[in-house]
Amino acid sequence: MKPIFVIGFYIFFFALYGLLNYYIFIRGFQAIPHTAPYRIHYIITFIVVALSFFLGRILENYWLSPVSKTFVWIGSFWLASMLYFFIAVVLLDAGRLLNSFMPVFPKYIINNYQQTKQILLFSVLIVVVTSLIAGHINARNPIIKKINLAVSKKGRGMQSLNIVTASDIHLGSIIGKSRFDDIVSIINSLNPDIVLLPGDIVDEDLNPVVKENLGESLRNIKSKFGVFAVTGNHEYIGGVEDAVAYLTENGVRFLRDETVLLNHTAYLVGREDRSINRFGNKDRKSLKELISGVDETYPIIMMDHQPFQLATANENGIDLQLSGHTHGGQLWPLNFITDAVYELSYGYKKIGGTNIYVSCGIGTWGPPVRLGNRPEIVNIRLNFE
Repeated sequence: MKPIFVIGFYIFFFALYGLLNYYIFIRGFQAIPHTAPYRIHYIITFIVVALSFFLGRILENYWLSPVSKTFVWIGSFWLASMLYFFIAVVLLDAGRLLNSFMPVFPKYIINNYQQTKQILLFSVLIVVVTSLIAGHINARNPIIKKINLAVSKKGRGMQSLNIVTASDIHLGSIIGKSRFDDIVSIINSLNPDIVLLPGDIVDEDLNPVVKENLGESLRNIKSKFGVFAVTGNHEYIGGVEDAVAYLTENGVRFLRDETVLLNHTAYLVGREDRSINRFGNKDRKSLKELISGVDETYPIIMMDHQPFQLATANENGIDLQLSGHTHGGQLWPLNFITDAVYELSYGYKKIGGTNIYVSCGIGTWGPPVRLGNRPEIVNIRLNFE
C-alpha cells in the first residue's frame, strides 16, 4: 500500500474516532452529578472501553491469548455502542437546540434538569444494551436463503447446479471455531455441488485463525466439485498472500483473475478484489480480458467481492454474479448508506441476461451484532434450459 495513503487514512480515522468518542463521553459525563462518587469510574471505564479494540488487535500480534481476545470482544461491542450512543446524543442535542428557539420542554424538565439528564442517561444506556443483546443473538442465528434461477444455456449433462455461497465469514477472534463449525454444518446439510466463498473469508489478522486451527473446519466442508473463493478487501488488509496460502493449504481453491471449467458444465470466473490496486499497487484484469478464452455457450458464474459496475457483467455475458462486502449495512441505519453507495447493496437483481445476488454475509466485521438484516447462507439452484 502507498505510504502516503496509509498515513492519511490513519490520521483521518483516529481523528474521527477520537472526536466521536469525546462527544459521547462529554455528554455522558455532564449527566453525572458533580458529587457522584462514580464519576472517576466513568472516566476510567470509558477510556479503557474506547481503546480496547485497538489494544486487542495489537496484542493479537504479540501475545495471542484470552486477554487479547477479551479486549477485541469488548472493543467490538463498543463500535456498535458508539453508533447508537452517537445517534442518541445528536437527537438529544437537537431537542435542546430546538427548545432554545421554541420552548417545548414541560416545566418538569426545566425545573429538574439534572435529574432529567440522569434519567435520560440510564434510559439511553438500557436501550443501547438491549439493542446490542438482540443484535448479537440475531448475528448468531443465520438463515438459509433459497433461490431458484434459470439460464438459457445447456449444462452439458447436468440439468442444474446446487450452489451454496457464504460471503464475508470474517474468521478470527470473533468468528472462531465453534461458530465456524456451525456454519460448516449448515453448508454440508445443503448437499452442495459446489461451495463458493466470495471474499472476506478471514478478518484482518490471520493469527487467531491459525491458532484455533480453523483450517481443519474448512477441510470438513463437503462439496461434490470443491470449495472455490476469491479475495476480498480484508484478505488484502491483513496480508493477502499469507491468507491465501493458508486457506489453499486447507482445501480452498482461489481464483485470482482466473477461470475454470467446472465438470464440463459451467465456467467459474473469479476476480481479484478491487483492493489489489490500493494494497498491491497493481491493477486487476478487466473482465473482458479475463473471459477472453471462455466458451460463452456454457453457463458462466462469476464471483466478485465488491458489487461495483454491475452492468459490466451483463456486457460480458455473465449469467450469474455473486458478491458480498456490504453486509447489507449490518447495523441499522447504516443500510441507508450502503443503499446510496451501491447500485445493489443487498439482494437479487437482474440486469439484462445477468442474475446478480449480493449477500449480506454470514459473519460480522467489528461488532458481533446485526440489526436490520439476518446473516445468511445462500443456496442457489441454477437450472439450465
